[in-house]
Amino acid sequence: MRSVRARAALGATLVVAVALIGAGLAVLLVLRDNLIGQADLQAEVAARDVAGQLATGTAYDDLELDDEEDHPVQVVDEEGRVVIVSKDLRAVTGTGATDVTPVPSASAGATPSPDGDDDGDDGQDDDSSRPDSGEVSSDDPEFSDGTATVDRTTADYRFAAVEATTRDGVTLTVYAGAPLAAEQEAVGTVRGAMLTGLPVLLVVVAGVTWLVTRRALRPVEGIRREMAAITASEDLARRVPEPDSRDEIAALARTTNETLTVLEASVERQRRFVADASHELRSPIASLRTQLEVAEAHPELLDLPGAVADTVRLQVLAADLLLLARLDAGEKPGGGTVELGALVREEVSQRTGDRIAVAVEVPESGAFEVNGSRGQLSRVIGNLLDNAQRHAEGSVAVSVAADGRGVRVEVRDDGAGVPEDERERIFERFVRLDDARSRDDGGAGLGLAIARDVAARHGGTLTVHRADEGGAAFRLWLPRPA
Repeated sequence: MRSVRARAALGATLVVAVALIGAGLAVLLVLRDNLIGQADLQAEVAARDVAGQLATGTAYDDLELDDEEDHPVQVVDEEGRVVIVSKDLRAVTGTGATDVTPVPSASAGATPSPDGDDDGDDGQDDDSSRPDSGEVSSDDPEFSDGTATVDRTTADYRFAAVEATTRDGVTLTVYAGAPLAAEQEAVGTVRGAMLTGLPVLLVVVAGVTWLVTRRALRPVEGIRREMAAITASEDLARRVPEPDSRDEIAALARTTNETLTVLEASVERQRRFVADASHELRSPIASLRTQLEVAEAHPELLDLPGAVADTVRLQVLAADLLLLARLDAGEKPGGGTVELGALVREEVSQRTGDRIAVAVEVPESGAFEVNGSRGQLSRVIGNLLDNAQRHAEGSVAVSVAADGRGVRVEVRDDGAGVPEDERERIFERFVRLDDARSRDDGGAGLGLAIARDVAARHGGTLTVHRADEGGAAFRLWLPRPA
C-alpha cells in the first residue's frame, strides 16, 4: 500500500464501490416504490369496484369479484365483523380482521337479500322507501401489507381499504389485495444482478486504474533513475527525460531540468568564485611575503607603506568575500528604516582622501526613506563612489530624488563611460575592464557585483547609463516602505 499505484487503485475502487452501492440502493428503492405503487393502484381499483357494487345494492351472492387469486376480497362492517370474503380465501393478515368466515347475523341485516326483501325490517317497508344507491368514500384508501392464503397458496399482498355505504345506511369496509410477487421477483432479480456484477466491475476498475496509473507514472520512474544517476556521477550537465505529453509529469520534468540548470550555473559560479578569489588573494599575499622576507634579510629595504597597502587590500578583499558569502547564503537585510538623503551626505562627508570632490545633490525638504540595512546600503554607495573616483577625469556627483514608488540614487562621473555591450558584464564578479585591470588602481572586480546583489536583496535595481557629463551614471533604485 506504499505504492502510488496501489493507493490510486484502492482509492478509485472504493469511490466506485460507494457510488455503485448508493446508485444501486437508489435504483432498488425507486423500482420497489414504482412496483408497490402499481400494486396499490390495482388493489384500489378492485376495492372500489366491490364497494361500488355494494353501494348500488347488489346482493352479496351476486357480487362480481375479480380473479380471487390475484385480488382476494374481505368486507367487514362497522363492528369489525366479516360479512363477505372471496370464495377460496383461507387466511388473511394485514386487514381489519383475520377471520375469513362471514358472520350470518351480520350479513343478514347489511344488504338486500337476493329476493329483494329487507331482512332487517321483516318486509314491512317496500323498496320504494330506500334510496336508489349508497355511497363510496372518495377519500384516499388506506394501504397495508399482509398475506393471504388462497386455495392453499400463501403469498404477500398489498391491501387497499375503501369504505362504502349501502342503501340501508350500513357502512362497510372493503379490503382488496394485489399480489406483490412481481415486485419481489423484479427487485430480487435486479438485486441479484447488482450483487453479481458489482465485484466484477470493481475488479475491472481496480485493474484499469492500476494499469493506467502505472503507464502514467512510467515517466516519473525515468526521471527518478536519471536523477539517481546524476547524483551518483555528480554530472550536473545531464538532464532528465521530458515526455511529449503536456501534463503535470511533463511540467515536473521541465521544472527539474530548470532546477538542474540553475544548480549547474550556481556550482560553476561557485567554482569560478573560488578560483578567482584564490587568484586575487595570491598576488597581495605573495607581494606581502616578499616584502617581509626582504625586510628580514635587509631591514633597511623594508617598504612599509607597500606592506600596509597590501595588508589593507587583503583586508578589503576578505571583507568583500565575506559579504558575498553571506549574500549567497540568502542573508536578508535588516528591517530598519534608512533615510537615503542623510546616508549619502554622511558617506560623502567621511571620504576625506578622494582625489576629486564629490558634488552632493540632495533636496533639503525631501523624505527619502527605504527599508533595509544601513550598513549594506552605505557599502553600495561607497562602492559606487569608489568606482566613479577611479574613472572620473574631473567631476563626480551624487544625487537623490524620488522616482515613482521608490527613491533613486544616481552616481555620475565625467570619465570614459561604460561601453553599451559591457554594461551587464561589469556587474559580474571579478570582472574589470581593460583600463582598470591594474592592481594599483584598486579593486578586485567585486564592488559593482556586491552593489547589485545588495540592491536585489533590498527589492531594488542597479543599472548603468550614459551620464550627461559624458561618463557613466549608476542608478540605484529602492522601493519605499509599504
